[in-house]
Amino acid sequence: MASGEDDDPIIEEIDVYLAKSLAEKLYLFQYPVRPSAMTYDDVNHLSAKIKPKQQKVVLEMAINTLSPNYCRSKGEQIALNVDGTIYEESNTYSTKIMDKQTFTSIQATTNTSRYAAAVFRKGELHITPLQGILQMRPSFTYLDKADGKQREREAANEGGDSSQDEAEEDVKAVTVRFSRPESEQARQRRVQSYDFLQKKQAEEPWVHLHYHSLKDGRSEHERQYLYCQTMDATENSELVKTPKEYLAMLMPPLAEEEIVRPMGPSNVLSMAQLLKVIPFANLMGLLASGVDSTAVLRCIQQVALLVQGNWVVKSDVLYPKNTCSPHSGVPAEVLCRGRDFVMWRFTLERSLMRKEVAAIIKLPPEDVKDFLEHVAVPRFNRMWEFALPCDSGFTKKHPDVANRQNMLWLGIQSKLEKVFNFNKDDFVPKNDPVPEPVHVSGEQRLKAAQELARQSQATLQRDHLARKRPDVQVKQEPLSDGEGEQEPMDTAPDASLNAASLNATFRRECVLTLSELKRLFNLHLASLPAGRGCSLMAVSDRMLQDAILLSQCKQILVPKVFGVWETGETFDKHRRLLYEVFAANHRVRKKVIQNRLAQEFGDDLAKSDVDRLFRECCVSMGGMWYLKGTAQS
Repeated sequence: MASGEDDDPIIEEIDVYLAKSLAEKLYLFQYPVRPSAMTYDDVNHLSAKIKPKQQKVVLEMAINTLSPNYCRSKGEQIALNVDGTIYEESNTYSTKIMDKQTFTSIQATTNTSRYAAAVFRKGELHITPLQGILQMRPSFTYLDKADGKQREREAANEGGDSSQDEAEEDVKAVTVRFSRPESEQARQRRVQSYDFLQKKQAEEPWVHLHYHSLKDGRSEHERQYLYCQTMDATENSELVKTPKEYLAMLMPPLAEEEIVRPMGPSNVLSMAQLLKVIPFANLMGLLASGVDSTAVLRCIQQVALLVQGNWVVKSDVLYPKNTCSPHSGVPAEVLCRGRDFVMWRFTLERSLMRKEVAAIIKLPPEDVKDFLEHVAVPRFNRMWEFALPCDSGFTKKHPDVANRQNMLWLGIQSKLEKVFNFNKDDFVPKNDPVPEPVHVSGEQRLKAAQELARQSQATLQRDHLARKRPDVQVKQEPLSDGEGEQEPMDTAPDASLNAASLNATFRRECVLTLSELKRLFNLHLASLPAGRGCSLMAVSDRMLQDAILLSQCKQILVPKVFGVWETGETFDKHRRLLYEVFAANHRVRKKVIQNRLAQEFGDDLAKSDVDRLFRECCVSMGGMWYLKGTAQS
């Protein structure tokens, strides 16, 4: 024992004191959008205000408009957009330039009981509990004000100037309605709704504060309160404990745990809270060997619900009473109802749409995302699929448990129907009708066999030609959204992709995307008689592009868009000029193209040629002109 003490000697003992003078007034501000070396200590703070109950702080700080990094023209433009040209006392920027910025706070954590601020002086450590930890981020509400000004100006322009001598407004009849008394159930829904909570938060008045800089005399005075004012041990009884009391604080008696946790294996609740969703077989594998499965099953039903054969932790376990959301501050009761709705929907179907869920439970998107992340995973089609496969083996092995869980879900469903005002039939997935079996007679089978034999014979006859000069077939791709019906691509009689067929196609269409060219070619193959084109081989996009470039066509500087370049007509120079215009920008106004044509060809340009150029090569959308096939991208 002596040797162990020599290996780990005590170097120094430090007295720890608990300061309480600022225990309910001390906040920690974090500025996550700025490096720690660039502090705001030397920045002029114009104003500060706080809502103590919500722990919401707003700071206004000056911007150095004389800095070489400040763009004065942009600052003036932002001030003009926000306040307009008329000076008012309520203007955001009274100096007609953006000379300040606003910071608003969000809570970094709702539980600050584990955090404290500490100062070390003369071998003594003084700690003060924190009231809140706030992250200060820039606020852009002035942009909303600028948008509102813009909408007001647009509305005024549409309405036109009204005459000063306009007659008084016509007298209109007013219908007086009396609202019926609000039921208790409707009142509870209204009180617990997100809109009502936002309104209650807005009702809390702002408390305006005075800011004192780091080196100000008042700051130095307040900083002294970070030290414990009474050094007597009786006043700091929280930190004066006997070894036995300190050990009891670290390891509470088992009797206290039995009050909080359900009967059964002591770590079932902690596993359920950690994993959120787990199959029963996996849960038994995580527990110690020799644990009775019946006891575990009895315990898990107290903290979890059965969804698709898997156990999902209950909402009231994740969101205990008298707590709130870390994102929006919504009470735990409202969060539990929203999460129960999500879990109930997963008892009916495998996948959910996040927007549909949010539209019904009417909670902030951050909370809805948390609900889904507990039990589901996102998929490529914006759906959230249940995280685990359906465990039908458990429901077959324990039918009594499954029936009991179904009864619990029926009770939860009836409560949710009253709160969210929906009908279960709206969410029951509709199964597609099963097609009736088709009976094929012997004669039909014989005809099908004969047709297959004729196709095989035609294939064998052309096999030696395919070896000498293999034909090509473009890989199948989904049909593009073309405008109107298109004629199939002209190809040679043997369906090969040669230069003549490409020339004929581009003379008719002028501009084609690679996917549209594939579609036309496959339309032609589909129109061939049975057996034709069976020996065609698939080619890559690169081979198809090379064939196009060898057919007097060129690729325009838009991805995979090709246009006819040389046809022998005088109209070719008009197309080339159009391609040059679209090489700089994929969408152009019609006036720009007309001016460029007039500048290049002068009086020789006919209106019919301009109309033909737009008709053959371009499409219009939203007042802009695009090359064919590029409007959607």
